[in-house]
Amino acid sequence: MGSSMVMIVISTMLAVMPCTCYAITNNNYRQQQLYPVVLVPGAGGNQLEARLTKEYKATSWLCNKFYPLKKDEGGWFRLWFEVGVLLAPLTECFAERMTLYYHEELDDYRNAPGVETRVSKFGSTESLLYLDPSLKKITAYMEPLVKSLQMLGYIDSQSLFGAPYDFRYGLASEGHPCEVGSTYLQNLKQLIENASNLNGGKPIILISHSLGGLYALQLLNRNPPEWRQQYVKHFIALSAPWGGTVDEMLTFASGNALGVPLVNPLLVRDEQRSSESNLWLMPRRNQFPSTTPLVITPDSSYSSFDISRFLEDIGFEEGVHPYETRILPLVEKLVAPGVPVTCIVGNGVPTAETLYYGEKGFDEQPEILYGDGDGTVNMVSLLALEDEWRDEENQKLKVIKLAGISHMDILKDDSALEHIIDVLSAINSGISTSSFVSHL
Repeated sequence: MGSSMVMIVISTMLAVMPCTCYAITNNNYRQQQLYPVVLVPGAGGNQLEARLTKEYKATSWLCNKFYPLKKDEGGWFRLWFEVGVLLAPLTECFAERMTLYYHEELDDYRNAPGVETRVSKFGSTESLLYLDPSLKKITAYMEPLVKSLQMLGYIDSQSLFGAPYDFRYGLASEGHPCEVGSTYLQNLKQLIENASNLNGGKPIILISHSLGGLYALQLLNRNPPEWRQQYVKHFIALSAPWGGTVDEMLTFASGNALGVPLVNPLLVRDEQRSSESNLWLMPRRNQFPSTTPLVITPDSSYSSFDISRFLEDIGFEEGVHPYETRILPLVEKLVAPGVPVTCIVGNGVPTAETLYYGEKGFDEQPEILYGDGDGTVNMVSLLALEDEWRDEENQKLKVIKLAGISHMDILKDDSALEHIIDVLSAINSGISTSSFVSHL
């Protein structure tokens, strides 16, 4: 249960934000003028289902008898999000079923033995609206954004599409197999082409949240320029962690429940460490210099250049090889895709910047020095494209900063939604993309 996943639970449970949808007349003519939109969610915004086979061996009788309580006829049950995972005895059952395993001989990640997983309703926004449809009021995710898009004239599965994925898996650098992540990129590419064809050949507008932005950028750069120009009109990235986060180091070191009182972070630490996508989100060297300590203990300190040593010292030696071979080459450079990009980010929200551990080591939660960011992603990470693409002549980029808007509130706060819809409306109205060259 990675830190971004728990963040969604907390933010939705602590406050159900009202949504004002910014609309214009919804009619057939307007529908024909819209560029289709494809939504790529953040990590925890994807619903995940599981099924157990004969190979599954539970570590406790409780997991066999009481979890899950509800399955469909095919044996499938909700794995994420399901409110029972917040109860300590069931947290362990959840964690063992969510855990991934890196197989060095395969050079790839796999589910736990006997656990099959899937996402549902690929192509529709239905599975992106809530973490758990039975708890709509407290688990809303993209529902406020989707409502705003619908008021603009978008229709689900006609001009508005969703691309959920198994958020535990990530991508790997060239030359390394990545079965689940690569399959997702192929499915996303096909969805984009289908969405364009369904709408008279219009290119699509790609809107991502959080980790979804990293997937979307990889999709663009793994396809030829001709394909991008034909099928992608614009890329809008919300709260994208381009340079990783210090928060991930907390997740790997001590487990991360982000204040949820019913969850002991140590119970989910091993599962969080096993997540390929969490390893992808470690602080990137380009944004976090070697002179900046991110984790400090009585005996040592660790910068973004010391991640391998950090993984060893926290007792996760098995993460070193995939990090060095699969992740580091993947994040070495943020390649400009050549299609217009707008980044909308929050700032001014206290965000973990340095972690201080005492004599008890990594089994306790650290003292935290906070800096600027959106509460989850550090500001240097959110603004990474602005720095790295500064001299890219053929890359149009606009960055919009929203003061006081958190990582999750960007999907539900009224002012944040207004900015998103304003950008979308400008694109649909045919405003010259030259206006997107400058930075705010």
